[in-house]
Amino acid sequence: MTDHPPVEPGSDTGAAADPYGVHLGVFEGPLDLLLYLIRKNEVDIYDIPISRITNQYLAFLSTGVHRLDLEPAADFMLMAATLMKVKSQMLLPRDIQDEQDAEDGLGDPREELIRRLLEYQQFRDIADWLGEQGRE
Repeated sequence: MTDHPPVEPGSDTGAAADPYGVHLGVFEGPLDLLLYLIRKNEVDIYDIPISRITNQYLAFLSTGVHRLDLEPAADFMLMAATLMKVKSQMLLPRDIQDEQDAEDGLGDPREELIRRLLEYQQFRDIADWLGEQGRE
């Protein structure tokens, strides 16, 4: 993942070098874009302001996702749907949400998303480290 702002969304930057990768601007996938937005907004990954991040994610997608092939676009759209689901769960009144959580065995609706983001970030860090080791 990169901490640089995106180049023009939908451009093929890096696509020629990695024909199997999913790139939307400089992002290699939906979690990459999501991590960029979290870092850009300087928010704690454990306390994501889901409404703000979802709005920014959707705004970014609206500028370039139509240029992607169907499968990569579907991955970004699936993440958008996941963000909207979490956002809607966050809007439920706490007493209703607590009853539903007790039935489902769930806690904070952001929990699974946070786990996936941390796991992705860990893989990216390892991949970057391995890339550096290969250059030395």
